Amino acid sequence: MYKDLLFKFTERLTILNRSPGTIKSYLMYADRFLQSMEAKSIMQITTTMIEKYIAGLYDYRSEENKPYSIGTISLKIRSIKRFFEFLEQTNIIFIDPAEFITEPKKQAYRIKPTLTPKQVRNMFDQPNLGTLTGIRDRTVLEVFYSTGIRLGELCNLTIYDADLMGGVLRINKGKGYKDRVVPMGKHAIKFLREYISKVRPRFTKKNRTSRHLFVNQMGNLLSRQVISIMIRTCRKTAKIKQQVTAHTFRHTFATVLVKNGADITAVQKMMGHTDIKTTQGYIRSLGLDIKKEHKKTHPRERDKEEIKACKPKLERLKGHYERSL
Repeated sequence: MYKDLLFKFTERLTILNRSPGTIKSYLMYADRFLQSMEAKSIMQITTTMIEKYIAGLYDYRSEENKPYSIGTISLKIRSIKRFFEFLEQTNIIFIDPAEFITEPKKQAYRIKPTLTPKQVRNMFDQPNLGTLTGIRDRTVLEVFYSTGIRLGELCNLTIYDADLMGGVLRINKGKGYKDRVVPMGKHAIKFLREYISKVRPRFTKKNRTSRHLFVNQMGNLLSRQVISIMIRTCRKTAKIKQQVTAHTFRHTFATVLVKNGADITAVQKMMGHTDIKTTQGYIRSLGLDIKKEHKKTHPRERDKEEIKACKPKLERLKGHYERSL
């Protein structure tokens, strides 16, 4: 019944240059919402119906008795709101019943655990550099740690995106369908040069048309699943207890830069964050370290004699207060 509306909604999202992931999520959750409605026409859906549906999202429990996360609920509500905004903008409906529906407040931003320099070195030592796949896997780890790019962004890299002379990677259509350029460190460049010149040509020997930067032994795209398994295997053999994913390298990359005094705007650009508040989360996660550095380096913190001389005399102040009464 609503197929035509959903199709038009998809077309509008495509025109607005929304990412495939965003379009897929909005379409899926809008469709699920519509399927749950008993209304025979889109015009009959009211704010009360939407609120009742959202209340059900909060009450939902899986077979393991797990509720939806705040992020999932927010995405479902956002999908409904964007759908009705589209209907109103195209004059399919005259009043948007979801206009005053709000998303739940986001939970306090928490940075996931990062890797210590020793843990990073242990991870790097795991791929066998005596094998072609070992060189490739080490290169993948080096690129993750050196650039902080996302797993999907690394998988989408082509051989044209790596500028070894300039020492940068070009990220095409990253999260939010945005392009950016990120710098690479000397170690990542060294391994990438070795991989491109000696390993990749052997993997693509029977698949010369492949343009993906990182490929498997058949010359096809190196999948997210394979990379995730590789990272998990390196973590286990390195005897690191905490969970390590591609995103762990991303968090570690940003945290190290901020901790070493990098400009927050520069970090934002390298990470591809739309909102600088996301990047500022890394500063908040380092609050204790920054406080120690402030106490150790600020001249007013180190001047103990002046602090003693300026100590308030509470007795004198108390007497002054009593006289004023």
